[in-house]
Amino acid sequence: MRSIFHIDMDAFFVSVEELYDPSLKGKPVVVGGKGTERGVVSAASYAARKFGVHSAMPLRTAAKLCPQAIFVDGHRDRYELYSKKVREVLETFTPKFEMASIDEAYLDMTGTERLHGPPLAAAHKLHEAIRAATGLNNSIGCSTARLVSKVASDQAKPNGVLWIPPGQEAAFLAPLDIRKIPGVGKVSERHLADIGIYKVGDLARLDDRFLTERFGKLGLALAGKAKGFDTGAWFEKEMAAGDDPKSISHEHTFHVDTADQALLESTLAHLSEKAGRRLREHRLHARTVQIKFRYSDFSTFTRAQSLDHATLLDTEIFRTARDLFLRNWEGRKPIRLIGVHVSGFAEAEGQLDLLDGGKSERLKKVFHAADALRDKFGDGSVNLAGALKGRFRERVHDALTKKPE
Repeated sequence: MRSIFHIDMDAFFVSVEELYDPSLKGKPVVVGGKGTERGVVSAASYAARKFGVHSAMPLRTAAKLCPQAIFVDGHRDRYELYSKKVREVLETFTPKFEMASIDEAYLDMTGTERLHGPPLAAAHKLHEAIRAATGLNNSIGCSTARLVSKVASDQAKPNGVLWIPPGQEAAFLAPLDIRKIPGVGKVSERHLADIGIYKVGDLARLDDRFLTERFGKLGLALAGKAKGFDTGAWFEKEMAAGDDPKSISHEHTFHVDTADQALLESTLAHLSEKAGRRLREHRLHARTVQIKFRYSDFSTFTRAQSLDHATLLDTEIFRTARDLFLRNWEGRKPIRLIGVHVSGFAEAEGQLDLLDGGKSERLKKVFHAADALRDKFGDGSVNLAGALKGRFRERVHDALTKKPE
């Protein structure tokens, strides 16, 4: 019998901020920037959520809903540090686990009973181990399926453990609102409500053929999920398979729309640095560089270019991104948002340029050394000269998450 755990850190970004500033505990806290700024909420404390504040909400909306909230900047380096600590704990429990995002993971605990005990005991053991290693609360769901365990961890919040015994999966899901099923968003919820489906149990009672005719492949996946099965492309893939990202992107929204070319190029340089660092962290090289830019009227454009070799060098990413932007920036119109995206990954850079005299290898060593300094002293300790003007306070979002379908 399979034993699958889903571990989800409680209000992760906020909880980490509370470790650095204990005066925030118990107060309505919003992570993501100031309440007067553009941008969206990265995370909200449970006290702020009581006022309707939630992640992905505009910061200004959050300020209106909860004017007494304390707005703090995000600190990606802190969150990555504590995510790493969580991962180190998970590695001591099972070699077969998958980080679904910076603050959640799935573990296959099948066959570990002799080492860690039965599922519920093992879950409590893991819960306390993470708490001891990080000082952070977490919630764990346990069952025979990833989907059910994910729903169970949500039901266990905050700071709880919930085990669904084998054979009880459908009964556990039945009384829950349909939105509790991963992959059911507002649009799907509305379509299901049109045919009288409000609870998971309502969905489970429908005929698979009817759901397929009505909703296509999505309907068939929903039918399986309602019964507690791992259906849908994301849940069906093998545990811990494809842990590396399929693409890496970083973008920035300016507080005030700008046509300052020097600032725009500098921001592209800083975003390229961040993309290059992520590539090196995953030991990947990218063949495609893409830019994204949005004008004041919200019209948005993407432009991409494939390189003749794969790279992980900040300078090459920036040079390509800058050229793409300058060739496609219409009439020097003010820009609201700009971003850099890399993809087409390979584990090696392919054919070496034998005519560059080893320049690429030297640059690679330089950037690895710069990464080590940033790990020790912070992201702002080493930058490309062209990126200095474009450095900005990091807006931390769940950019590393893999959301289930």
